[in-house]
Amino acid sequence: MATIGLDATYTLGARPTGIATYSRRLIESLAALETAHRFVVCYRLSRWSRRREFLRLPGCPVRLVQRPLTFWLPWQVDLFHSMAQRPPAMRFRREVVTVHDAFPITGLDYSTPEFQRRFSALLREAVARAALVITVSRYTAQQLEIHCGVEAARLRVIPCGVDEPARTLTPEERLRERERLVGQGNEMLLSVGNLETRKNVVNALGALALLPERYRLVLVGGDGYGAEAIHACISKLGLERRVVRLGFAPAERLPALYQAASALLFPSLEEGFGFPVLEAMANGLPVVTSQTSSLGEVGGDAALYVAPTDVRGIAEQTVRAVEDCGVRRELIEKGRARARQFTWKRAAEAVLEVYEEALGG
Repeated sequence: MATIGLDATYTLGARPTGIATYSRRLIESLAALETAHRFVVCYRLSRWSRRREFLRLPGCPVRLVQRPLTFWLPWQVDLFHSMAQRPPAMRFRREVVTVHDAFPITGLDYSTPEFQRRFSALLREAVARAALVITVSRYTAQQLEIHCGVEAARLRVIPCGVDEPARTLTPEERLRERERLVGQGNEMLLSVGNLETRKNVVNALGALALLPERYRLVLVGGDGYGAEAIHACISKLGLERRVVRLGFAPAERLPALYQAASALLFPSLEEGFGFPVLEAMANGLPVVTSQTSSLGEVGGDAALYVAPTDVRGIAEQTVRAVEDCGVRRELIEKGRARARQFTWKRAAEAVLEVYEEALGG
């Protein structure tokens, strides 16, 4: 039996991201497995003010990871799992890290130079210290080999899971939600993710401008790097009446948005995984996404793909997803089946095997 530290720091945040979902659901799923190992849920001191929100799981004590306050922790923990591609402040006998993406290294237009320097240093230190490196897609694994020199022998690809919706809206409820957001008789396209350059929202807006006026776009996500250009584009294209900017939406709000929409528009330039694709599929929403990075791994044959810079192509595929009844029905059926393949239990079981391998080494 070994004691395994699980970094839960990034389960908490003012606006939780995909990394927050990954950390929380993986820790919960690991704790639910039958294993002789003991798990310790760990937080960095920066989250102490939110200690009432710490994960409290049966049989899993909570500890702070902070020098010098808990200097003794590395002697009590046999293996430490960093879940947000950032190394812990103290060294442990064995470490495992999950890397979600490497976009500040691979795409210099997606973040500030300062963020790129800081992120790159943390990422390279984390993978150098880790006995094994988990990635959520083959694409990210390849990027680590190319840009960080991580040996293929240390890489393990374990996709994320997705939760089925707790409740499915009735047709009447979906219609009311849609009309509330985009008005009566309009089609509701949905974009989920921060408003930033990497998400390619500008080209999604360009596609919207080519579509009939009844097509409306609901943007769900806070402002990120490049948001100013997105807001300017809305004005330049005269789309103020056709674009709804909801800002950040908590996870519990998303299923109703997915179920009310006509299609998910997700033409991202680069993704380490792409949670919205699976979330949309689990909620029965057709997906139009990019034929780049990890998105084909996630969507399989259950999505429509397009080059992210092909504005007309994005518009054409969107019309197919919304108006071609046969294509739409097939996307919904295949999407739900696809989403069922990605479970947190399966991810946790695979991660537990990584722990066994690292401990054995």
